[in-house]
Parts: sequence; structure tokens; C-alpha cells
Amino acid sequence: MSELKILICGTAGAGKTTAIRAVSEIAPVSTDVRNTDAAVDKALTTAGMDYGELTLDNGEKLYLYGTPGQERFDFMWNILSHGALGVVLLIDNSRPDPLGDLDTYINALSATLRTTACVVAVCRMDRHGRPDLEGFALHLQSRGLLCPVVPADVRERAQVVALIELLLLQIEALSQDSPHEE
Repeated sequence: MSELKILICGTAGAGKTTAIRAVSEIAPVSTDVRNTDAAVDKALTTAGMDYGELTLDNGEKLYLYGTPGQERFDFMWNILSHGALGVVLLIDNSRPDPLGDLDTYINALSATLRTTACVVAVCRMDRHGRPDLEGFALHLQSRGLLCPVVPADVRERAQVVALIELLLLQIEALSQDSPHEE
């Protein structure tokens, strides 16, 4: 495993672009355009994808792909998920229905989530504590998914690196659990 594709998904404004900018060693590729959706409170929004790279201490290269968050661009979610070894789902806890947002991504990425590692990062928990982490974990369990759920501030490089490290541990565990061909 010398090159890894990681997918970062979540609603518009959850912090996908910010997370990639926080850790990328290259100038991130961004397809931000002027936001015309009144439901999204930000000036720019991702229309295609974000892209960044991160080299691990062992020399492995991570390719970080951020999806657009608006559902009208959901066709990009599956396109970008091809070949991904892991998914970071960013959930904005300040939105009206964070568990519904989580369901949107679980449903849209169901095929990918059945075969890859996943970490759910809940953003803005400092100001919006409900649902709590246990509520997210129980919701995931009810949907047949078992993956770590952690709070995150993706503006902080160290927290994004910690998310990626947690995802890499999940990827490693999955690779050890899968049958090897001889």
C-alpha cells in the first residue's frame, strides 16, 4: 500500500475544503464557485471536488478527495468514491437534522461503506451538543455500520491528521480481516 485514496464527504459547510486545506502538502485543487443556494450560509461552495495530498512518515502518499456537499451534486459522490480505501464523513451538528444528514450519506455511499473503512467526524459540537456522540454511534449501529464517531474541528491541522490516522487504523484492520488470496 503505497498510495491511498481517501474520500471526505459531508454537507455543504461541514468543512471538507477546510480539512483538505489544513493538511495538504500541495496547493489544494478546488472547484469552489459563488454560492447561489440561500439555504447554505457561505459565499463559495464546491461544485466538483477538492483535492489535496499528504505524505505519511513511512512515505505512503494519501490522495484526499473532498466531495461537493449539496445534494444536487450527489452524482459526484459515487464518481469520487471509486477506488477509495476509506471515507471520512463530516457531519455539521449545527444543522437542523444531523442524523438525517448522516443517513443521506449512508444511503448514497452504501456500496462504498460496505467495503471500506469509515470515520464519522461531528463538527461544531462545542455549540451544538445534540445529538451527542453516543446518539450518532447508536444511529450508525441501527443502520448496520460500526465505525468510530469523534468530535472534530477541521480548522485544526492536528485534528484532521488525527481523523486520518484513525481512518488508516480502520483501513489496516479491514485489510487484516479480509481473506488473502494465495
